[in-house]
Amino acid sequence: MVCSLNMVNAFPTIIPGLRGPGEQVGGIVYFGRMTDKIRLNAQGKLPPDWQAALGFAYPNSFDARCCRFLKIDYSAFQAEVLKGGTDEQLLEWAFANGRRPNDEEIEIWNAFMSKRGWRDSGTQRLNERLAEIGLPPGTVETMFEFIDVDEGRLKTPTPSLAKFKT
Repeated sequence: MVCSLNMVNAFPTIIPGLRGPGEQVGGIVYFGRMTDKIRLNAQGKLPPDWQAALGFAYPNSFDARCCRFLKIDYSAFQAEVLKGGTDEQLLEWAFANGRRPNDEEIEIWNAFMSKRGWRDSGTQRLNERLAEIGLPPGTVETMFEFIDVDEGRLKTPTPSLAKFKT
């Protein structure tokens, strides 16, 4: 299923305090970003359309996928994040209240998430998101790269130089 939420914002979308999706907590990608989004939302620092997409609002969102991977309830996790604590403490809470994946499961999760959008069912959505910010298909190959471009952490290739690549 393709997420139909139109999250068009000024490009790039700079949100201080929001980590990139590839940053790891306890070896797990995306988890830290999800905690950042919860904290930033509570502080009123997320764009309104991002607020509508938190948690399980869309079943294929990265928040929803992360919660399913850890087998945690987003609302319960959100309440725990808002109590305070470090990312490592929150990950331990997730393990205690959901499940603790083994090293191989974490490796598979990290590979799946970091490659989402590259030659898979997420490619169409990746291209739609690129179009929303005025970039052509193929500018980046994964949703993680798109997020980093959209949020100013990754620079796109200069179009005039891209044609000279060998």
